[in-house]
Amino acid sequence: MKIISVNVGLPREVNWKGRTVSTGIFKEPVMDRVMVRSLNLDGDGQADLTVHGGLEKAVYVYPFEHYDYWRTELPDTDLTMGNFGENFTTTGLKEEDLNIGDRFQIGTVQLMVTQPRMPCYKLGIRFGRPDMVKRFLASRRTGLYFSVLQEGEVGAGDTLELVSRDANNITVADITQLYTREKTDPELLHRAAQLEPLPESWRDYFQEQSRHQGKK
Repeated sequence: MKIISVNVGLPREVNWKGRTVSTGIFKEPVMDRVMVRSLNLDGDGQADLTVHGGLEKAVYVYPFEHYDYWRTELPDTDLTMGNFGENFTTTGLKEEDLNIGDRFQIGTVQLMVTQPRMPCYKLGIRFGRPDMVKRFLASRRTGLYFSVLQEGEVGAGDTLELVSRDANNITVADITQLYTREKTDPELLHRAAQLEPLPESWRDYFQEQSRHQGKK
């Protein structure tokens, strides 16, 4: 499990469908080591803090393994590290293998898996494709977010060490499948609604879904 690229970028204004939009989705690889802080990385920023960033979305991670899929899906697109707005492009981390609540260490940095990424229209801006949000979610290749338990520096080439595995055994992929209702599992839905490492907004959503299922 390794970071192969660290990517940052500050918000910029772009024209999209005839209006000016501010977005931080444009990330570029950096060669130097970067400080990881509780809200984001140094040199990085988000435009709309109501839906992006924050303690539970401090670091966005995207598996390098997914790039081959997208090169096939988007043959005319020149894909480079950071294209999906990720802070870490990694190898060895996959959504179906990572539990919500798993803890990792990179040197002195401590991180915890919190949630999958649900794309917004700004992913379409990044790729110049209005259909990109739909395609991204349909692919189930969402990437994941880390919260920062202990700040420190990281750089490309650093390895990630699994410190502890969350005993609830609910994966990042499980959360995506429950959200899209691809997986109808009342028991898993109930457990997800009580999953402490999962952000409150997700738990509230699953509690509501669980109540609806209970009424059927």
